Formats: sequence, C-alpha cells, structure tokens
Amino acid sequence: MHINKRRLLQLLATAAFAAPVLAPAQEAFPSRPVRIVVGFPAGSSTDVAARVLAQRLGEASGQQFVVENKPGASSNIAARTVASAPADGYTLFMGTIANTINASLLPNNSVDISREFMPVAMVGSVPNVLVAHPSLGVETVQQLIDKAKAEPNRITYASSGNGTSPHLSGELFSHMAGVRMLHVPYKGSSPAVVDLLAGQVNTMFAPASTALPHIRAGKLKALASTGPKRSDFAPELPTVEELGLKGFETSVWFGLNAPLGTPPQVVERLRTLVHAAQDDAQVQSQLKAQGIELVKAGPKEYGERIQQETDKWARVIKLANVKPE
Repeated sequence: MHINKRRLLQLLATAAFAAPVLAPAQEAFPSRPVRIVVGFPAGSSTDVAARVLAQRLGEASGQQFVVENKPGASSNIAARTVASAPADGYTLFMGTIANTINASLLPNNSVDISREFMPVAMVGSVPNVLVAHPSLGVETVQQLIDKAKAEPNRITYASSGNGTSPHLSGELFSHMAGVRMLHVPYKGSSPAVVDLLAGQVNTMFAPASTALPHIRAGKLKALASTGPKRSDFAPELPTVEELGLKGFETSVWFGLNAPLGTPPQVVERLRTLVHAAQDDAQVQSQLKAQGIELVKAGPKEYGERIQQETDKWARVIKLANVKPE
C-alpha cells in the first residue's frame, strides 16, 4: 500500500499525540496507594501481619499500602468488599483459614475464596497447641485419647466460637482419634482461655502465642502442636501427626488475595514484593514477636492450599454436622 509523505507525517503526528494517553497503562505497578482489607479487628494476628507487611511493601514500592479493617460476619464483609472492587491490584484482601471454613459453614452468605479471588502469596500462620488443664491428669496425646474413649462426652474442649479453627480442630481430632469429646464454645479466645486456666473446661486447641506463656508457667499442659512441622516457638513439642494421627494439621494462616481477573503481571509484581518483604530481617523479627511463623508460597502453591483447606473443612463440617450460630 502506497502512503505519501503528507499522510506519513499525519500518522506520525497522531502517534506522538497518542503516546501520552497510552503511557499510564504501561506505568510500573503500583503507581498509587494500595489498600489491604482485613476482616478482623485491629490487634488480631491477621491485622498485625497485614500492617507489618504493608509497611515493608510501601517502602519497597514507593507507594503507600494502607490497611483497612472491616471486621464482621466471619470476615465476609471484608471479602465481599474486595471481591467487588476493580481487578487492578489496588484493593487486596488478607484471606484466612476462616474463609475456607465459611464456604461450607455459610454457603449462602459467604464469598468463595477459592473461586472469587486470585491467590497472590501466602504470608504466615499461627500454629495451634493442644493443651490440657493439669487436673485432667493426662501427659500425652495417647493418654487423652485413652481417657476420652473410656469416658465418652465427658472431656470438654473449649473454642473461640462455633465454626472457628479451634472448634473444627477439635472435631477433626475427635473424628481421627475415634473419640467423642464435648465442645464448649466461647465468644473469643480470651474467655475460653480464662475458663481453661480455671479448670472449668479440660482442653483446647489454642493459638501458640496465647498458650505458651501459660504452658511455661506450669498452668497448662502442652500435649502437641498442630502444624505440619514442629513449631519454631516450641520445637520441643511433637506434632499431633508425629504422635500417630497421620494427616492431622491445623493452623491459623493468612495470605494476600486479589480480585478475580487481576492482570497476571500485577499478581506477579505483588508476589515479588511480598516474598522480598518476607526475606527482610526486620519483618521476620516483628512477626516472630507476635507468634507468627512466615510461610512463603506463590500463587500456585497458595491456591492449592486454599483448595485443600476448603475441601478438608467441608468434610469436617459435614461429618460433625456443624451449624452456624
């Protein structure tokens, strides 16, 4: 096709004027502040992890990462806020184990984290510890199982509420060990631990950060940790799996998620920033001080973890016939 000189100059001029219009779409991400929405109150483990991470992400990227707390409805309010936000990477969700539980516990009122988000990176986890009040008279997991078999529905276990990780940890343990224990739900971990220390309830799957001071003071007996490996905070404690319940693993984990449809290059940029932050000594120290263990996993591994947890808790909820409060 023949293009005369005048026409060529017109095309070049048009391209020159169009260049500034196209430039913003090609700017490096992020080019403005990023919001991380958390479904739990300020001071919670998820909130603390988000704030430590946000500080480092902001320093590394040159843009603010702002944490916004939207607690309520077992973090569904926060999840819905992000799921309906533009898929541009500027609104992110700190997903947790609660979201994988909600998919089965609240099927009509929850956001499906495995379907409505793109996994970016796992951030960390807080392992649980199976603890017993000394008055129960058990020193090991096997002794607890033997006692529970001898006295069905007599041994109690506290939780921070119906459908929470400590509750379902107890249900999973009971199923795998072939025992029947009595669940006593509380409105939060604090009142549950208070009654456990007083001997009003016998056992609990408690967050390590909450339980360890009482264990070291001799007020509670630690039987096992519940993570996939021994906890950095109590390496002397064997895992439940080590002690015979193969496949038993529960921990309160959290990770960064973006709305479905977020461009892959934006997800990759975020993953790179998160992993760099996890390698930072100050970030590691700050999270460790709060009882949080770092877990490094990219979109593929984190997405697989979400699906595995969603499937696992669906089975537990069905087996135990758990209903929302």
